[in-house]
Amino acid sequence: MLTTKEFLSILIVSLVLGIVVSLVESINIFLITSLFVFVVIIVNVSAKKVFSYYLDTEINIKIWELKQFWVKRHTHFRSPVMMGIFVPLVVKFISVGLVNWMACLTFDTSGKVYRAAKRHGIYSFSEVTEEEMGWIAGAGIIANLLFAVIAYMIGQETLAKISITYAFFNIIPAFDWDGAKVFFGNIPFWAFLAVLSSLAMIATIVII
Repeated sequence: MLTTKEFLSILIVSLVLGIVVSLVESINIFLITSLFVFVVIIVNVSAKKVFSYYLDTEINIKIWELKQFWVKRHTHFRSPVMMGIFVPLVVKFISVGLVNWMACLTFDTSGKVYRAAKRHGIYSFSEVTEEEMGWIAGAGIIANLLFAVIAYMIGQETLAKISITYAFFNIIPAFDWDGAKVFFGNIPFWAFLAVLSSLAMIATIVII
């Protein structure tokens, strides 16, 4: 179940990526592209929500933010910078329209109250492990790759390409992206998804 804030975050990112991918060739292409991006993100988020449910955890989807400009604690911005909005636009400009950057959303994870009750017999916070966060993040990547196969099989090649591209950029192990969560949670699992996403990305260039 998405909260209002999560839905708005996904909608904003979908519109931004719709601009990036379509370059607003026409209003129709922009709207269709934005809709495709929205569907791809919903597939990713839904898989993570479902998997987190079975791990007795809750996730909160949000736009990727940058709070510090250096590693020391006091070197932070007054207000978080919405990198998930700016980076795709900047990368598109710098790459002269060649790169559609799609790592824009991140998520926080917390254990449910009854998770602690089941495991320890007390009602208190139970911390979610890095491995569990990695499995949750990985579920979204796998869902996007499977969705791309289905989209391609029914003739929606553009939708398949967007889904693969989304998975490819989100598996990068940096910042607070899904790739970093998978990498620090389970390196072999990350390597498997990275290879799978890379091969799928190559396929979009050669086949799609």
